[in-house]
Amino acid sequence: MPTLVLASASPRRRELLTQAGFTFEVHPARISEDPKPGEDPIAYVVRLAREKAEAVFTEITNAHASDQRASAPPQVVLGADTTVEVDNQILGKPEDAADAARMLRLLSGRTHRVITGVAVVSAARTEVAAEVTAVKFLELSDEEIAAYIATGEPMDKAGAYAIQGRAARWIPRIEGDYFNVVGLPIALVSTLLEDF
Repeated sequence: MPTLVLASASPRRRELLTQAGFTFEVHPARISEDPKPGEDPIAYVVRLAREKAEAVFTEITNAHASDQRASAPPQVVLGADTTVEVDNQILGKPEDAADAARMLRLLSGRTHRVITGVAVVSAARTEVAAEVTAVKFLELSDEEIAAYIATGEPMDKAGAYAIQGRAARWIPRIEGDYFNVVGLPIALVSTLLEDF
């Protein structure tokens, strides 16, 4: 049975995989996450998911190759990247409180898209896919935005909010996969992993 490796340090992705019954190891990828000029949001997250999974697969393979005693177990590496898109702008994790406020003002009273790219890499092949969910936000006042930022919750989240946290009160509806908005579309991941 191949070992599943999650190429992410995200606690939310770990929780979702565990909740869905997967057994896995965590090996975060260290790659640049900057979008390329004019890069489409879906192409961006799929590229990052693939780069993360490939980087970790290479690291693990090289580590096993340098240890003569170890017989390398077959590895399947799962990479993922989530972004928020509004007006074709990619909203990653905010750089600071002012950036978080800018993002939340952009999302206020509108529907945006949450896009997660997923990649599964093994020695035999690589599969990639993307999940898109539409998320409707209520109008937010400057006071609500400031109070939310003061909690610290937005600071490590794409689009500066967590649907599973305090921001839930501002989201009257979504169209698509809820778990995608949390950070990992579990049904899509399960389907991809079944093929491996």
